[in-house]
Amino acid sequence: MSHHGEALQEAIKQSGIPISKLVQELGITRPTIYRKFRETTLDDVFVKHVHELIGRNVTPDTPNGGNTGATLVSAGVTTGVTQAPTTLEEYAKALISLQQKHIKLLEDYNALVVKLYSPR
Repeated sequence: MSHHGEALQEAIKQSGIPISKLVQELGITRPTIYRKFRETTLDDVFVKHVHELIGRNVTPDTPNGGNTGATLVSAGVTTGVTQAPTTLEEYAKALISLQQKHIKLLEDYNALVVKLYSPR
């Protein structure tokens, strides 16, 4: 697998659970799940929720000498750090990361609004 989204797609495919049922359980749309399949990294909470629904094992992994990650055994994917920040510096980095994601989301939303409502 080249990235997390592809690994997740393969795990869902192997589970045999229909996408329509999975997206209903997740409370998302089909286009959203297909976008997730194209993402190189996925949110740990989302990945764990999907794995609980499809019945795939998620086991702890310690790739960087202590950072706890979650690995999808059947697809061999590490989803990333799941430990809560413990220092002020870690909280600051997490906050900046969330802020950057939020700004990107707002920019994408604004671009979509302009595209949808601009005169043709």
